[in-house]
Amino acid sequence: MSTVLHPAPGYSTAPAAPVSDDQAASGVSWPAVFAGGITAAAVSVILLLFGTGLGLSSISPWPHQGVTVATFTVLAAIWLIIVQWVSAIFGGYMAGRLRTKWVGVHTDEVFFRDTAHGFLAWALGTLIVAAMLSMAAAGAAGTGTQAAVTLAANTSQKTYFVDELFRQNANPAAATNGASLLAPQSAAPATPNVSSQDMQGEAAAILAEGAANGGVSQTDANYLAQLVAERTGLAPADAQARVQDVLNQEQAAITKAKQAADAARKSSASAAIYLFVSLLIGAFIASVAGAIGGRLRDAY
Repeated sequence: MSTVLHPAPGYSTAPAAPVSDDQAASGVSWPAVFAGGITAAAVSVILLLFGTGLGLSSISPWPHQGVTVATFTVLAAIWLIIVQWVSAIFGGYMAGRLRTKWVGVHTDEVFFRDTAHGFLAWALGTLIVAAMLSMAAAGAAGTGTQAAVTLAANTSQKTYFVDELFRQNANPAAATNGASLLAPQSAAPATPNVSSQDMQGEAAAILAEGAANGGVSQTDANYLAQLVAERTGLAPADAQARVQDVLNQEQAAITKAKQAADAARKSSASAAIYLFVSLLIGAFIASVAGAIGGRLRDAY
């Protein structure tokens, strides 16, 4: 007696449908991606150069001429957004339009692959531009460092406040007589065996310490006044007034530098946020452009 074997439920004995070449091929067409990425990078470079020319023509080193720093930051952010969007459109469209047409793939899958090609083209173009900007920034940083070293080595810039402290009084007798008419002044304590160069070195060290710690202590200020009185012949009160004036100028210069650094920090933060939002929107635009390019490719 023979036994007949039946197939298990859900199992089909019909031969499987052959898999088409389009279904078996990779879903990424790298030549199309590279074409779109290079296109996006080239459009970005062209627009960035054009924007640089417009930006340099809108600013001026002369006061009350050209746009302000805040206006320039806003305009630069807007232009970066325009650059990102236009380059994303070109790159995504080229990646979608140049990809090989797939016949045996579902339309939803084709749509996804086209958007993915647009996104990949945007990513590649962004990386290329970022690498170019990084090399340019590195060169600019090297130039800026060299300029800073040159400025730091400039004696006239380093010793301005020290020289101002030890400027000779034009009429020491008149200053002394005038001070003596107001109130009797005691002679300034002598600092024996201290040369002029040593005085300036000590004064420079005190000013540097005050700049680092947010101000000069009263003890150091009194010692500076003693050095100034001995070096210039000023009355102690006049020497103290000169020291205080120089200290005020130093603090004003430090405050101005901090304000400039804070303004630059805020501008950089705003530009980074604008660029972040622009990149996100650029990725979306590139994906949509890739889908549009793919639809036109399949239509023709």
